[in-house]
Amino acid sequence: MDENRSSAPWHGTTILAVRDSDKVVIAGDGQVSMGQTVMKPNARKVRELGDGQVIGGFAGATADAFTLFERLESKLERHNGQLMRAAVELAKDWRTDKYLRNLEAMMVVADKEITLILTGNGDVLEPADGVAAIGSGGNYALAAALALKDYEKDAEKIARRAMAIAAEVCVYTNDQLTVETIDSDS
Repeated sequence: MDENRSSAPWHGTTILAVRDSDKVVIAGDGQVSMGQTVMKPNARKVRELGDGQVIGGFAGATADAFTLFERLESKLERHNGQLMRAAVELAKDWRTDKYLRNLEAMMVVADKEITLILTGNGDVLEPADGVAAIGSGGNYALAAALALKDYEKDAEKIARRAMAIAAEVCVYTNDQLTVETIDSDS
């Protein structure tokens, strides 16, 4: 990342995805911070995409994230809802397009089958254990969720508890959550 650019995408939010055998859940906190000031406590950083077949959450600049969500929805339409294919195509554009490569955001997206982390570096990462997190509180939420998976089997319960733990230790994360869920076909 260019040293003259802001580190905003990785500062000020927590997004967590947890998958179990029945569903996938993406949870995001609601805090919007500018420096040391909380500007808004209840932002909605998690939403449905692709007619509800995909859910996603973002960390970073809001306008940039909405641009990426719109592009991802367009790719989903073009590729018949195939999340992996749409995500790879978005990552290619994001990395090579002069306008898109300046966007400061990261995304976690999921459908019934896969969970992915998308970055402006062209990364399309699929976590091996069904848990993914981004944002300044992401590592706290990720560690908590991974520990909780041994004791709790419900993805939503894991996500809510892990996000609560992240909110307790990360000053850029609060406990006002938006949670979206997709049930599996099993």
